[in-house]
Amino acid sequence: MAMETLFAKIDHIAGGKKAGILVPSEGLELPKTKRAFAWITWLLLFELVLGFGAVVYAIIIARAGEPVPFAVWMRTVVVLGMTVTLFYFFWRATKGFYWGYQRLRLFTQIFPIITLVMAAIPGLYPVWMITEQIVFSLVMIGVGDFLTGDHLREVFRRPED
Repeated sequence: MAMETLFAKIDHIAGGKKAGILVPSEGLELPKTKRAFAWITWLLLFELVLGFGAVVYAIIIARAGEPVPFAVWMRTVVVLGMTVTLFYFFWRATKGFYWGYQRLRLFTQIFPIITLVMAAIPGLYPVWMITEQIVFSLVMIGVGDFLTGDHLREVFRRPED
């Protein structure tokens, strides 16, 4: 019970005035919804592994004496933080919270653009980090594709104010 109180507070911060709005549970039980949620789970897990992999690789090359720019360390921390946040949004969406779906959909549409723009800045990141950012963006676009599909948009139809 105490955890649910904590989650409700987090939901209120993250979801604002729509924090308590739940979508009808029938839509969450549909096989097509469960399939989409399964794919999103795997894609987000891949993002998490990719993020941890970037951190591990940066540590390995730093220990080998190769300089690792501050921008790389910041990027790895940001990717992990973003991924954890996306997992929270996704988890709340699977519980039927409209705000969770809405935030996840928004962030999966914005993050790839930001990531690709950052990757395009000459000299900011080494080639391996640019490659990681491109892969991250492609996977994020895949998650966004599921979220913006007709089925999930119908399940998470905008609530009437």
